[in-house]
Amino acid sequence: MLNKYKQQIISHIQLALKEDVGEADHSSLSCIEKGTQDKAKLVAKQDCIICGIEIARLVYKTVDESVKFTALKHDGDKIKKGEEIFKVEGEAISILTAERTALNYMQRLSAISTRTNYYQSLIAETYAQLLDTRKTTPTMRILEKYAVKVGGGTNHRFGLYDMIMLKDNHIDFAGGITKAIDKVTNYLQEKSLNLKIEIEVRDFEELSQVLQRGGIHRIMLDNFTVEDTRKAVEIINKRYEIESSGGINEATISEYAKTGVDYISVGALTHKIDSIDLSLVADN
Repeated sequence: MLNKYKQQIISHIQLALKEDVGEADHSSLSCIEKGTQDKAKLVAKQDCIICGIEIARLVYKTVDESVKFTALKHDGDKIKKGEEIFKVEGEAISILTAERTALNYMQRLSAISTRTNYYQSLIAETYAQLLDTRKTTPTMRILEKYAVKVGGGTNHRFGLYDMIMLKDNHIDFAGGITKAIDKVTNYLQEKSLNLKIEIEVRDFEELSQVLQRGGIHRIMLDNFTVEDTRKAVEIINKRYEIESSGGINEATISEYAKTGVDYISVGALTHKIDSIDLSLVADN
């Protein structure tokens, strides 16, 4: 996945470094003699599922191609507090200039992978797949969705371009469920597009309308209770894929998964994250 988007990722790193470094890293330049060689290592200060090692490598290579970067772990590894993750060796100024940007990526991505892995463990014995959403940090979607996959989750659509999702406002603005589906069907035919259609329903009346109209691939049950979800699964009876969404958290996800839904989407995987504590220290 990273290779597919490598150039976009490099461009993102360049912008991140420009934001942080500006005209120069005056802190390092003012107190460290140019050409001084040193070593450092990244250490975990808490347990986590690590993610972003190759992103950190790209950060260092962007700052200074001569810095030697040695990965000691792989993305997706379970890391214990105190374990070393990678080592860098080279010009001390370069090591310090790249430090914060590399850690910013890794701390956030590792947090997403860790949370995803935890949520996935709660439904591991069920049929349901854990999905992310579009609730991502602007310009960071590729990386954050990569982190979800590293944590064991499944990516939903990447954006507005690769799947049709008719949510409540689409339906209301289009004049109702039947009109919305009809318009989408005509649009896809006119544009010669082959996109799957998912539609959100808020209650059993809307579910009934969707089932009467058909022509979709997946039904999203929005903010249904566990009991109502179980009932809706029986009504749909495998005619379409089923996704549960809306306020599902670690306390409830297992019960939703047991209802027989195909997917459970959780926005909190990417938008309610506390960064993992990682520290770059001198490797003496």
